[in-house]
Amino acid sequence: MKNNQINTALKHLSDNDSTISTLIKKFGTCNLQPHNQYFNSLLRAIIGQQLSVKAASSIYKRFIEYFHHKPKPEDLLKSNDSLLRGFGLSNAKVKYVKDLSLKVINKEIKIRNFSDRTDEEIINDLCQVKGIGTWTAQMFLMFTLGRMNILPTTDLGIRKSIMLNYGLKKLPDEKKIKRIAAKNNWHPYCSIVSLYLWKSLDSKFETIIE
Repeated sequence: MKNNQINTALKHLSDNDSTISTLIKKFGTCNLQPHNQYFNSLLRAIIGQQLSVKAASSIYKRFIEYFHHKPKPEDLLKSNDSLLRGFGLSNAKVKYVKDLSLKVINKEIKIRNFSDRTDEEIINDLCQVKGIGTWTAQMFLMFTLGRMNILPTTDLGIRKSIMLNYGLKKLPDEKKIKRIAAKNNWHPYCSIVSLYLWKSLDSKFETIIE
């Protein structure tokens, strides 16, 4: 994001939440770097589900290099399932990437228009794809589109970080997280808060999201 947007976000959060302010001082500036490789990002999200970062990166690397870094929906639909499994995709993930490809071709999902649509509209669209749920859609909004106000309340890392940083006795549920967000005026910069919450658990978080 542009420096003035980030600076505005950091000032707002520092003025309203002493806990986040402490994390900002500790870790410095966190930023979101949006890009327009929407289809690639969704493929990577599907491929990486329920895998370690290392395993997901290895599989995606083999996959993306085979398609010369520019996989097209038509190419994936024409590919034999055995070819895709050869990269390391499970049977389920083969179905998921082909379902995504079909929905893009049929324009059930108009990914080129994502930048003009609201967060909720995009989440609703993406959740039509087999293998994509709310959490995956939220990660796409944050790390591909650079949306500033995403709060993934079901994310275990977010829940654990809030518990530790805000002195809770147990992992907070969605309602508790939303109350904390409202009390500390995180909106409209919940994505930035999320970055710092993750980073407080792992100072090497930036290597995960690149």
